[in-house]
Amino acid sequence: MQKAGTYLNQKGLVQKVIKDNGGIAKTADFAAAGLKNYNVAALCKEGFIERIRRGVYELPGSDQITEEQLLHKLLPQGIVCVESALFHYGYSDFAPRAWSVAIPRTASRAVSRIEEFPVKAYYIQKEYFLIGKSVENFNGVELAVYDRERTICDCFKYRTKLDRETFSKALNAYIADERKNLANLSWYAKKMKLYAKMMNVMEVLLNG
Repeated sequence: MQKAGTYLNQKGLVQKVIKDNGGIAKTADFAAAGLKNYNVAALCKEGFIERIRRGVYELPGSDQITEEQLLHKLLPQGIVCVESALFHYGYSDFAPRAWSVAIPRTASRAVSRIEEFPVKAYYIQKEYFLIGKSVENFNGVELAVYDRERTICDCFKYRTKLDRETFSKALNAYIADERKNLANLSWYAKKMKLYAKMMNVMEVLLNG
């Protein structure tokens, strides 16, 4: 039987870990602080902390955790891409049911460990992973996201995964966007070996 003082110390430590991690903590965060899984499970059963998803916890009475906060916590190495990026920039009217996230191929296990969270993973080669990476505000949360130009390049790279209407609308919306950067688009396309394929289409739209 554990001593009352030890139990109170565990509660204080659990509170600190959750607060230090922005109101959400994973099992790994507790373990790094020296707490055992059975300690966390006991506190959850008691109602001292609440389970949001498998292995993810918050304090009772906390503000509702958003998907953006969870994505930031569960996949800190991920970059919002393709369908989700298109919607973010207003290049698509379709709000994806799952978050499209670019993940380094070496981090595939991170996605496999996520349960009950809608993620559509795109596993990216190391040499392409950081091209066009930026950070933007998503519902009050700063998330890594590919910029407009990288997102358009990805439309060509993953064209078979997009329906024709989504693809066409995205290109036309980008052409009409005053914030587009055609120099970066050309540079990214060359780096990603998409230049010839892309420019055959984009030149028609740009000159139309």
